[in-house]
Amino acid sequence: MATTVHLAQRPEADELLGRSPLAALTGMLLDQQIPMEWAFSGPHTIAQRLGADDLDAHEIASYDPERFAAVLSEKPAVHRYPGSMAKRVQQLCQHLVEHYDGDAEAIWRGVDSGREVFKRLNDLPGFGKQKAQIFLALLGKQFGVRPEGWREAAGDYGEDGSHRSVADVTGPESLGKVREFKQEMKAAAKAAKAAKTAK
Repeated sequence: MATTVHLAQRPEADELLGRSPLAALTGMLLDQQIPMEWAFSGPHTIAQRLGADDLDAHEIASYDPERFAAVLSEKPAVHRYPGSMAKRVQQLCQHLVEHYDGDAEAIWRGVDSGREVFKRLNDLPGFGKQKAQIFLALLGKQFGVRPEGWREAAGDYGEDGSHRSVADVTGPESLGKVREFKQEMKAAAKAAKAAKTAK
């Protein structure tokens, strides 16, 4: 699955994301309430602190929860909420061990329906409809994982040429466009809320 991505905007972190399905999934999980680059650098930081060059679902799933939280909390912290995110990363890995023998790529490998891949992603702890759609779009647009109907299953995020999410980030310029889109969406939501309140 090795591919070149620019999600962390740090070569060593991006290299890991490009070759490790679990790292990519973990980055997606961490991508909330913090800048995208910080979130997608997280898997590399975790691997380094565990003394490894990749993440291992079996190892993380069985790690002592307090010690794992300490791994994520160590300065600089992996996330703004390292304790709760440590719990989520472990839950994700436990799910992978239970359902996919710890093999993250098994979620989509050999699956010929975009809808089925979406369903499997949506079932992951810490994921939901939006995260599952964005990750499916990322798989299709940047990892060459394109089961039938993947664009439809990814919703608006699957649209060709869009700049809506991490799935569309291929470098600093596209990152800027995605940021602009998100700011516009926030502003629109704020205006809609204000209009509703004014009624």
